[in-house]
Amino acid sequence: MAPTSRVCVFCGSSSGRDPVYAATAAAVGRLLASRGMGIVYGGARVGLMGVMADAALLAGGEVVGVIPRALDRKEVAHRDLTTLHVVESMHERKGLMARLADAFLAIPGGVGTLEELCEMLTWAQLGFHRKPVALLNASGYFDGLLAFLDRAVAEGFLRPQHRRLLIEGTEPARILEAFDRYVPTTEEKWLDSAPA
Repeated sequence: MAPTSRVCVFCGSSSGRDPVYAATAAAVGRLLASRGMGIVYGGARVGLMGVMADAALLAGGEVVGVIPRALDRKEVAHRDLTTLHVVESMHERKGLMARLADAFLAIPGGVGTLEELCEMLTWAQLGFHRKPVALLNASGYFDGLLAFLDRAVAEGFLRPQHRRLLIEGTEPARILEAFDRYVPTTEEKWLDSAPA
């Protein structure tokens, strides 16, 4: 696959209780900037989103935010980004983020982060995009989600090759290396599609 030039990072609009989450967000921002890789994210100045964006900007990186107008009005938008796109809806936000990025990475966050990660993983499973999708499992934060995916495979709801679409790791640099080696599956999603 082509080299990754921009990574869409999904993460919390809160910082969480464990300081490791903010440290992880800052490390991701600095690492992407140091490698000349731009960041696409939700455009907020708060929580892990703001920590990551500020770290990348301080390191000279490109940071592109995409925020719905309703959140922009609540004054949570980051005004010092390389580019800030204000869109009309959450659906438009996710679509634009997906188009602007070459890869997707989730770090700790809440249900919004989970929803964004799962949508990009679903799109990969369906063949709607052929970009890598990863999660950075800081301090075991995503252990429960990974166990759920393994259970989905065991119970016949998810093909093993689709389970392997999700790159996982605890070190940001290793995830970026996995992006470079990524080969998307061409396997159909449907487990029961064979004729009777």
